[in-house]
Amino acid sequence: MRGGGARRALTGLLAAACAIALTGCSLLSGLGAQAQPEQSSGSLPLPAKPAGTVEGFGAQQPKWQSCGKALECADVYAPLDWAKPEGERITLRLIKHRATGSDRLGTLFMNPGGPGASGVGQVTGNLQGSTSAALRAQYDIVSWDPRGVSASSPVRCLTDRETDERLYGLDPEADLPEGSDEWIAAANAEVRKYGEACQKRTGALLGHVDTGSTVQDLDMLRAIVGDPKLNYLGYSYGTYIGARYADRYPAKVGRLVLDGAMDPTASLSEVVYAQTLGFESALRAYVADCIGTSGCPFTGSVDAGMRQIGRVLQQIDQKPLKGADGRWVTVGTLITAIITPLYSQDSWPYLTDLFTQVPKGDATVALQLADFYNDRVDGKYQSNSSDAFSAINCLDYPRDQDAATMRREAAELAAAAPTMGKYQGYSGVSCGGWPIEPVGDRSAVRAAGAAPIMVVGTTGDPATPYRWAQSLAKQLESGTLVTFTGEGHTAYGTGNACVTRTVDDYLLRGRVPSADPQCS
Repeated sequence: MRGGGARRALTGLLAAACAIALTGCSLLSGLGAQAQPEQSSGSLPLPAKPAGTVEGFGAQQPKWQSCGKALECADVYAPLDWAKPEGERITLRLIKHRATGSDRLGTLFMNPGGPGASGVGQVTGNLQGSTSAALRAQYDIVSWDPRGVSASSPVRCLTDRETDERLYGLDPEADLPEGSDEWIAAANAEVRKYGEACQKRTGALLGHVDTGSTVQDLDMLRAIVGDPKLNYLGYSYGTYIGARYADRYPAKVGRLVLDGAMDPTASLSEVVYAQTLGFESALRAYVADCIGTSGCPFTGSVDAGMRQIGRVLQQIDQKPLKGADGRWVTVGTLITAIITPLYSQDSWPYLTDLFTQVPKGDATVALQLADFYNDRVDGKYQSNSSDAFSAINCLDYPRDQDAATMRREAAELAAAAPTMGKYQGYSGVSCGGWPIEPVGDRSAVRAAGAAPIMVVGTTGDPATPYRWAQSLAKQLESGTLVTFTGEGHTAYGTGNACVTRTVDDYLLRGRVPSADPQCS
């Protein structure tokens, strides 16, 4: 889920994961102090230019170089357009942690989600939180920055200053009645202006960062490492990559774990609706946990606490809060600040700080949380996650919402999630003015004939609701569901012994539970 600036319409463009890889980690480990790869930018030596065929790209020999303790990085080529492999090339950045044991099983590819999250950053900053020691002993762990992301050929849109204006500026549509034809037209024009800036600075790549192209990249990477079948651990949006891979290449499926699953059939408005309800539910769980504890800003019942939060949101919607550095905490920024700690129960104390400070007119924690989400450190954006997020989603989701439908769905969302829902409607305008037509579809996946695929769902996951895991496991012909009863986004890597044992037993020994283990 991604919030953004004062543009209430743009806050509705949600992701299935935090674009800066909150999966598997906690804000309490250090707000904004994300580890970055030693060679996160700049090019690395490339292999010989591949023949302009699909097979030629899969035959590349990467030139691995040290890029951190026990880590190696390499760049490889990929076609800009897989329909024309003989044409223009782009590059992809890979990172590898070699198996530490002698009983090597091959390569385990990993993706942290987003879309827009850096796989290189996940390995350099959170390898131990994303994989067990047993996996690291028997697999080479390999991740990559997908096309359009970070150290691979990136989407480029705005300068840091322009991004600040987009995410932390005042709403240019604020004086128009929300949902009116004029408001929708202005919002679409704002998106069109942003998309045209991306198109000017990114070029043809902007039209080829869709998930379908990334799936073909992943099959190329599988061939490059020499594995006949793909072993894969995908978190959040990474489950969508894995599910689409399985559906396209079922005979090449090895052992796939999809944790924090997306439902491939969900439309953008359905994603927005489900995630908003998920975060509202997680917020209620936080308030219930907070009430009665020292320093909690809420008193009375959970409903009373939620109404208090609603009043804070309304206050900021009517009168944004200006930070010490001149940036604004608008209702969109405040929504971002609220949802960021909800990805992990360990981070809930930040919400107590937030709801203590904002009513007093202090923007400090709100801006810190939004900066962490947006990967902004000391005034500089550490990655292009925000731009890549928009570019990928606007290619992946069909645009088929008219104004009347958006108004109806906005009213339904406001009624279903009375605290946050009124600020998350009109998702259709998020890509309404995007200058490139979408290429994705929301068809179901089946992966007919594929080996067993493990789908992991957390009952209290706010970003990828549990019912999405149920849906994906049911769609996949060989899908098997593992349920974790708990709070937070994704389950593997959270320290739950049942989840760790079940996933490791599958990835290391190929064992699939005869029934859902119902971990808790």
